[in-house]
Amino acid sequence: MTRGDFRQGMQPIGKILEEFNWDKKKYISREFQDYGYRLAEELGDLKRKALYIKFAKELPRPLLEEARTFVKDAYNVKNKARLFMWKVNQLRKAGNKYQ
Repeated sequence: MTRGDFRQGMQPIGKILEEFNWDKKKYISREFQDYGYRLAEELGDLKRKALYIKFAKELPRPLLEEARTFVKDAYNVKNKARLFMWKVNQLRKAGNKYQ
């Protein structure tokens, strides 16, 4: 392998670092963190992404998925995050379905 062949498939480190998104997902190392972040992103509530990560860690996933699909299916919603929180609260009060 010649030196020219080696460089042909490589990119300059500056270009790689330039394209890397440093702000997005920089501290996510576990699945529940990724799920919580994606949930916050979907609901348009990145200010409270820590809350959604906590929910993803502590609450049963089927409960969160049901609340998420409820919000997704809702028509003409002003605040998706508020509707999601309401549905989570309603499902938690409903009982042991997700225990």
